[in-house]
Amino acid sequence: MASFPAYSGARPKPAPKAPRRDGGSIWRPFARRLFVAIWIAALVSNLGTWMQNVGAAWLMTSLAPSPLMVSLIQTAASLPIFLLALPAGALADVLDRRRLLIFAQAWMLVAAGVLGVLTIRNEITPALLLTFSFLLGVGAALGAPAWQAIIPEIVERDELAPAIALNGINFNLARAVGPALGGVVVAMLGAGATFILNALSFLGVIAVLYAWKRSHRPGVLPAERVMGAMRAGLRYVRYAPPLRAVLMRTAALMAGAAAMWAILPLIAREQLGLGASGYGGLLAAFGVGAVAGGALMSTIDRAISRDAAVGCATVALALMTGALGWLHSLLLAHLAMALGGAGWVIAMSELNVAAQLAVPQWVQGRALACYQIVLQGGLALMSIGWGAVAESIGIAWAMTLAAAALLVSLAAGIRWRIDAIGEIAMDLAPPVPAPPADGAIDHDAGPVLVSVEFLIDPEQALEFESAMYDLRTVRRRDGATFWGLFVDAADTRRYVEYFVVDTWIEHLRQHERATLADQDVLDRARSFHRGEGPPAVAHRIAASGRDRG
Repeated sequence: MASFPAYSGARPKPAPKAPRRDGGSIWRPFARRLFVAIWIAALVSNLGTWMQNVGAAWLMTSLAPSPLMVSLIQTAASLPIFLLALPAGALADVLDRRRLLIFAQAWMLVAAGVLGVLTIRNEITPALLLTFSFLLGVGAALGAPAWQAIIPEIVERDELAPAIALNGINFNLARAVGPALGGVVVAMLGAGATFILNALSFLGVIAVLYAWKRSHRPGVLPAERVMGAMRAGLRYVRYAPPLRAVLMRTAALMAGAAAMWAILPLIAREQLGLGASGYGGLLAAFGVGAVAGGALMSTIDRAISRDAAVGCATVALALMTGALGWLHSLLLAHLAMALGGAGWVIAMSELNVAAQLAVPQWVQGRALACYQIVLQGGLALMSIGWGAVAESIGIAWAMTLAAAALLVSLAAGIRWRIDAIGEIAMDLAPPVPAPPADGAIDHDAGPVLVSVEFLIDPEQALEFESAMYDLRTVRRRDGATFWGLFVDAADTRRYVEYFVVDTWIEHLRQHERATLADQDVLDRARSFHRGEGPPAVAHRIAASGRDRG
């Protein structure tokens, strides 16, 4: 957030463009040719991914048929998100997102192709299968934040929720068809064929991305360095209560939801007596339910709040999870999976939309990376846990405990609510000019001490201090490493706000990061000033940091 614009007056305030939650047609983004091209290419790639997932899980039940080893497939695929999402998010904000996505797709093409060749040559081992599953996860981790962050570039802001829902339908349509195809391919040609088909599926995405003429909007300031961008992203999350609410809700949900993904292959083989195609059929039922849930998103958004939608979806997931532990009827198992699929896509869509709406554009890749860390990291870590629990007490009781964990997670909706996130004006405010300086200042000079002096009516002191502590959150979130508010002992009307930023360039970036919501916080604090002119702003730089020529 920029310091008070004492040198140019207050910022002009354009009208905020709040996203609509009016239940408009979910199909609106399909009017955009680029969105359609990316959506179709992603569908083909997702089909390949789900075929690969079936092939990998089923191959492991043959190579090492224990609950822990089978659950490690999910862990190997998800763990890279936990480890690499934040650097990938920083890269998505710093580099050209299109090029980053092309590199990630090419990486996965090579990893899937080599795995397919090794499997067809009967040279695969459990360790190699886990290694290549991990490498595929690395590619997915590198691309995930960029995929999320390009959505606002190709649709209008009021189309964001439908676009995310359509992406959810895409993924789950592939989930409905891909596992069934994967099961058939495994039964007819072996697991190696699914890996080769997955490798080929990345070609379409690469072609569409290569043809995309992405408009480049260079900033006035130099691009952030990756390590600095990562620190800025973590700092933003720490001081962004709306985003933290989304992350906490996601973590609570994943604690129980991971069990189905970890244990389902063994439920299919040992409890239901199914083969590879039957396992694919269970995942297909989940996908059919998810597609139905995605198609209902507009109606759901009209009828109930986002918090209520996530709560209902969580109950559906709990019913599916608990039932799968005890069911021996194939029909009932398919119905349970369909119910869980609807719950999954509704919960994931609502949380994803909330995560995107909770942050401004400048930090979107990093913020969404943190969301992916919680989502995929929760899946990875809890998959290991539920696999170990299933080995210890059996599949049925492990799934029952997971269902109970999902119901307990409903309490998170009381503490961390996400309904109002869409009402926060996250559009960037017009930046204020750079502060005046006597001579050139090195961009890396610092630290920088900014002070703002107010003259306050003592009778309004408590209200002013409350407003300033709201401003503290904004200052710290957008770059300040220290913040303080002091009152003059000799004149209690005089207050001075101090905050410290690491470098001059980081303070200049504060001038470009303020949102319309931040502007409202700043304006409220400034409204208490009773001086003749605006609050006096001063910038002091560590003496050793000045460029002395």
